[in-house]
Amino acid sequence: MPTQVSLPIQPSSVEQTLTLPGRYPWSHFKSLQSWSSQTPGLKITYLDGVIELMTTGKSHERVKKLIAILIEAYCFELGIRFFPSGNATCEAEEKGASFDPDESYCFEADKTYPELAVEVVFTSGGLEKLEKYRRFDVAEVWFWQSDRLAIYHLTPTTDGNPDYQLADRSCWLPDLDIALLERCTQLEEAVEARTQFLTALRSNS
Repeated sequence: MPTQVSLPIQPSSVEQTLTLPGRYPWSHFKSLQSWSSQTPGLKITYLDGVIELMTTGKSHERVKKLIAILIEAYCFELGIRFFPSGNATCEAEEKGASFDPDESYCFEADKTYPELAVEVVFTSGGLEKLEKYRRFDVAEVWFWQSDRLAIYHLTPTTDGNPDYQLADRSCWLPDLDIALLERCTQLEEAVEARTQFLTALRSNS
């Protein structure tokens, strides 16, 4: 069983994060993960012994759902075959990592791990999350932060260890207007966001 720790973090309307002091074995993490599964709205991640707990606020959840709505509307509109996997956990003890993307997808055929993942960042857990994705060879990661979308592609390097590079478009959805998606994601209401997105998409086709 995990060491008893006083956790000043619990589900709320505002994001909170807590990184536990020290490093922990995988077995300790799995016990704590089992405990956290009984606490609605609480996420837990692991990387090389470091455990982080996080709650997500209403703004975080709204943005991630709007991005998913627009991605899926785009795929339906263009007939792109996709397999949504939402926030399904990516984890493997041999990789030393466990985490849940906010949204994730595969294209053309389903895979064990996603090919495109979306992370909404309000308080913490920014680019350091890329290392977790690299462990699972996730080809593309989108970060939403400060009302902007940053796209990272997993790219070969000269030392043979792929790393993420900033890109101006998606490799899976190369014709997607990122500025349009950003504008529509900032709208408050989902029907309006989807309607404006599809109207602009169809007018440009």
